[in-house]
Amino acid sequence: MQFPESWLREFCNPPLSTEALAETLTMAGLEVEELKPVAPPFTKIVVGEIREAVQHPDADRLRVCQVDVGQGTLLNIVCGAPNARVGIKVPCALVGAELPPGEDGKPFLIKVGKLRGVESQGMLCSARELKLSEDHGGLLELATDARVGQDIRAHLNLDDTLFTLKLTPNLAHCLSVYGVAREVAALTGAPLKAPAFPPVAVSGADKLPVTISAPDLCGRFSGRIVRKVNTQAITPAWMVDRLARCGQRSVTALVDISNYVMFELGRPSHIFDLDKIHGGLDVRWGKSGESLKLLNGSTVTVDEKVGVIADGSQVESLAGIMGGDATAVSDTTESIYVEAAFWWPKAIAGRSRRYNFSTDAGHRFERGVDPGQTVEHIERITQLILDICGTPDTVCGPIDDVRVSMPEAAPVTLRVARAVKVIGMPLTQAQCADALRRLGLPVTEGEGTLRVTPPSYRFDLQIEEDLIEEVVRMIGYQQLPATPPLAPITAHVRTEAQRSGFAVRRALAGLGYQETINFSFVEERWEHELAGNPHPIKLLNPIASQMSVMRSSLLGSLLQVLKFNIDRKAGRVNVFELGRVFLRDPASLNTDTTVAGFDQPMRVAGLAYGPREGLQWSLSDKGVDFFDVKGDVQALLSPLPAVFMPGSHPAMHPGRCASVAVNGHAIGFVGELHPQWRQGYELAQAPIIFELDLNALLQRPVPKFQAVSKLHPIERDIAVIVAEGVTHAALMAGIHAADTQGLLKSATLFDVYKPQHGNTVMQLGEKSLAVRLVLGSDDATLTDEQIEAVTQAVLTSLQVRLQARLRA
Repeated sequence: MQFPESWLREFCNPPLSTEALAETLTMAGLEVEELKPVAPPFTKIVVGEIREAVQHPDADRLRVCQVDVGQGTLLNIVCGAPNARVGIKVPCALVGAELPPGEDGKPFLIKVGKLRGVESQGMLCSARELKLSEDHGGLLELATDARVGQDIRAHLNLDDTLFTLKLTPNLAHCLSVYGVAREVAALTGAPLKAPAFPPVAVSGADKLPVTISAPDLCGRFSGRIVRKVNTQAITPAWMVDRLARCGQRSVTALVDISNYVMFELGRPSHIFDLDKIHGGLDVRWGKSGESLKLLNGSTVTVDEKVGVIADGSQVESLAGIMGGDATAVSDTTESIYVEAAFWWPKAIAGRSRRYNFSTDAGHRFERGVDPGQTVEHIERITQLILDICGTPDTVCGPIDDVRVSMPEAAPVTLRVARAVKVIGMPLTQAQCADALRRLGLPVTEGEGTLRVTPPSYRFDLQIEEDLIEEVVRMIGYQQLPATPPLAPITAHVRTEAQRSGFAVRRALAGLGYQETINFSFVEERWEHELAGNPHPIKLLNPIASQMSVMRSSLLGSLLQVLKFNIDRKAGRVNVFELGRVFLRDPASLNTDTTVAGFDQPMRVAGLAYGPREGLQWSLSDKGVDFFDVKGDVQALLSPLPAVFMPGSHPAMHPGRCASVAVNGHAIGFVGELHPQWRQGYELAQAPIIFELDLNALLQRPVPKFQAVSKLHPIERDIAVIVAEGVTHAALMAGIHAADTQGLLKSATLFDVYKPQHGNTVMQLGEKSLAVRLVLGSDDATLTDEQIEAVTQAVLTSLQVRLQARLRA
């Protein structure tokens, strides 16, 4: 929030410098993000009045002006501004004046000079030349009551500073100049000038019928009718200036008044053109299919989750966010309806983001606005309307105040001992009570306790910790002692049978993959197509429409990274991600690290696309295939033995996908991207992808010492004929199941033969597998009988398990 220091000091003026005031606010939790002067430094620029303006004899666009600057004699100044005319008062830079630096960064010094042969004894200035705004359409015209010769900095109050506060959401009561002043008074003890709201004279009896059909949307709706107003009135310069210093441009007098009160008191309001309202107003939730053209020119569609203000024929306003174009005031407006309401914060929160815009009103209402002073603030708005837009015929009606559901202030108790423990410094009950009373909170003292009933503007005070925060804010965070922690710190030592997630990252990086970090929020389409998840976990308040659900798979994020890189002409992409996925799990309970109903396991996924290796002379540019990535998965799981079986995954090719199992438990999948998704992503070749449970990768067997045998190993080769569907894993399982004496050291498949035509030895649908057996013993040299016994046991096992027969 931005505001000028001078406006703040009108409500509370402590004896502090600008820098000290900013430090005080920051140390109380109201962080001052920036201090910026209203105007850059310049000197010898005063208020001047043009007494005479005649055409330059040698230039059509120049005028020779006689300017009174309070020195007794008129200055002869040549000016080319289109609005230079007799009678106006403008900034005049005297000879020797130093104007703000230009684009070259150097100050501009005013000297006596000649323009087309006519001497010029100064310079008449525009707002842009003084760096007050970007307006360069002509001279900056000053008020008619400006004193000639007065320094322009004093006249325009340019020795002012703009404060920019970075407020946390719980400090919504400080989203106004008066709200900040209230904090300054509490912090410094300086007197606070509270605004008065004297009721204006009521000269009419008209009321607009208002119905609140949604008490959970609006708790209070106040308004009044004002007739015969001058909507073409000019906004006073002082109001335009203050709005500009708050970052708000002037629009029309009525809009400016509404914005001014919002910055002054924190109360957003809206002014309707009364004659454009059909019947009365109904405050309700929207209906599916209803639309509304807003003041910003865009047309939005509402539904049952968006609050609206409607009349007898159509929706007229988005509740607490923005008014509609149909009832906007214009130059032809004669009668208006001034509205101020209390909207429940939860009913407004997030609605603006649905339409991709935000408003000052919505920013305040979704954090909370004082429900107790809608009538008083309407009185303030009305008085400004009468002062600026009033006419002799203006008729002001009574305020209609409809209350249906007001928040109830629940008392909050503060235990002094608890506050001392949380804050970490010794405090007395008197100090705590004084801090709360300085904030204007009613305090009832007990034995070691303080009881506070929050006022209506402090809707953020709900639990004991809220009061503790208020105490420490008033004391000042800079007063907290720098006490080191006393609790013992015990390092969590990972067992030798476990490895860290960082070790998994390092292993994948060693295999040539690069890590990516992606959002956990993904497109709902990804969940349906790539994860086969028809009911993903939806976000109540997505940050973007394409990030509306929580991911249950990492593959969609990796494919997005692939597409991003391919679109930028990357020929080879090897990426991985280690992250959390989110699954529905009714068995999950609430703990310190889990949420009831949801499982959040960690997974690791990878993707390989393009050539297996980078371009080099010694290797071919073979494209990556299933077996390359399968080898990477095996290396990642090593020394755990991985079993790959034909599998099925929504994102993978039906015939080129394998499930991965370790110790009999499935831990993930590896395979080629499904042709349908490859075509959808417009990929020249199919990437190979895998996704594994991270916990399975973190387990690893501890290496055991084993002496190297001093005896020679024995090798035997066997070839068996089996059915074509027999897998390598089944073959190895059958071989090792036969080793009951521990003499079989290893078995390696070294040849596969499939006949193209049937013969007497093998039929179509069969294949020959040649395996080398390595036998040995650490105790003694094997005898021929022992070797033959192991070989026959292997053959018998394969015959029983796989119906294999020895190939002659």
